[in-house]
Amino acid sequence: MTMKLKLFPGHRGVAFHRRRSPGMASRSHPTRFFFGHASEAHFRRSLAVVLIVASAVLFSVFLLYKAADSAGLQFPPVFDLSSQLHFGFPYSAVNYSADDDEFKLDRVLKKAAMDDGTVILTTLNEAWAAPNSIIDLFLESFRVGKGTHRLLEHLVIIALDEKAFSRCLAVHMHCFALPTEPGTNFSGEAYFMTHDYLKMMWRRIEFLRSVLEMGYNFLFTDADILWFRDPFPLFNIDADFQIACDHFLGNSNDLNNRPNGGFKFVRSNNRSIEFYKFWYSSQELYPGYHDQDVLNNIKYDDFVIDLGLNMRFLSTAYFGGLCEPSKDLNQVCTMHANCCFGLDNKLNDLKVMLEDWKHFLSLPPSLKKSSLSSWRVPQRFFMISGE
Repeated sequence: MTMKLKLFPGHRGVAFHRRRSPGMASRSHPTRFFFGHASEAHFRRSLAVVLIVASAVLFSVFLLYKAADSAGLQFPPVFDLSSQLHFGFPYSAVNYSADDDEFKLDRVLKKAAMDDGTVILTTLNEAWAAPNSIIDLFLESFRVGKGTHRLLEHLVIIALDEKAFSRCLAVHMHCFALPTEPGTNFSGEAYFMTHDYLKMMWRRIEFLRSVLEMGYNFLFTDADILWFRDPFPLFNIDADFQIACDHFLGNSNDLNNRPNGGFKFVRSNNRSIEFYKFWYSSQELYPGYHDQDVLNNIKYDDFVIDLGLNMRFLSTAYFGGLCEPSKDLNQVCTMHANCCFGLDNKLNDLKVMLEDWKHFLSLPPSLKKSSLSSWRVPQRFFMISGE
C-alpha cells in the first residue's frame, strides 16, 4: 500500500489519502489526521491542556500586577488599548497631529479633571524629560508621598517640545503638546532670566489663562517640586488665587510676601480670568521682567484691588523650598528646588530631598513625632531668590 500526502479541501488540517490495494474494502471518506496527531480527539485533549496552562500563566501575571500596584509600584499603561497605540512612539508629522481628538486640550482636561473641575498641571521640556531626570523624581514623589499617588490620575503634563511629549506618553496617562510659535524652541535647558526662559514663562501664563477660560480650576506645579502630602486640604476655600512663596512673612494675606509662580492653585471665575489677562498684558509695562517679578508689582495695583481678587500666600511651613525649607517633615506637603541654579544642581538636591523623605517614612512613630529629622539641602549652588 502506498501513501500520498494531500491537503483536505475546505479544512485546515492535513489529511492522508490511502490508495486502495486490490481487495481492500472501499471507504466512504479518507481518514483525517490533524497536526500529525493520531486523531481529532487527541488534538482536542492537547488543546485543552494548552488553554489550561495559558490561563494559569495569565492569572499569575494578573496577581503579580495587582500586588505590585498595591505596593505603590507603577507599570507603563500597557493594559490600556489606547495607550498601546502610542506607547514608546515619538510624536511627529507622521503619527501625531495637534488636531488628533485624543490629544486635544479639552479632551485631555476632561479625562483628568476631578469632580469639581480641578486639574493638576505641570510643564515639561526635553531637558527635564530625559530618563533619570527631573520628571522621574517628580512622579516618584507622588508615588511615595502620603495620599498623593491617587492625584496622578488628575495630573496633565504639558509638553513643550517633541521629545518631552514622547517621554510623557511613555511614563504618564495624560499628556498635551503645547503649540508654540514657528521658530520657537523650548527643548533645551532654559537658564534663569535668559530670553528663552522669559518667553517660556510668559507662554505659560497665556496657556493657564486659557485653561481658566475653559472653566477648569488648576493647581499648577513646576516639575522640580516634590509632592509629599496631599495639599488640597490646606487651601483656603474662599480664595481665588493661592500661591507659594520664596519667603513667607507669616500672614497669608500680606501682599509683601515674596511669591513663587512655580506652585499656585487658581479657581476659574471672572475675577481670576481678568487677573490673568492683566498679568499677561503687564509684561509690556515691565519689559525684560519675568512673570514672577511682574506679579510682585501688579499685586498692589488698583486694577487687582478693584477686581476683588482674593489672593492668598501659602506658608513655607507646608509649601517649602530651598529658599526657605519646611522645618517639620510631619507637616510638609511640597518642597521646591527654587533658589537653585542649573539642572545638575537641581537634580542633586531633589534626589537628596527624596532620600530624606524616604528615611523619615522609615522611622518609628515616636521618632517621627520628635521632628529630629531634617533636610540635608541645599547642597549645591544657591541663589538669593527665584527659579
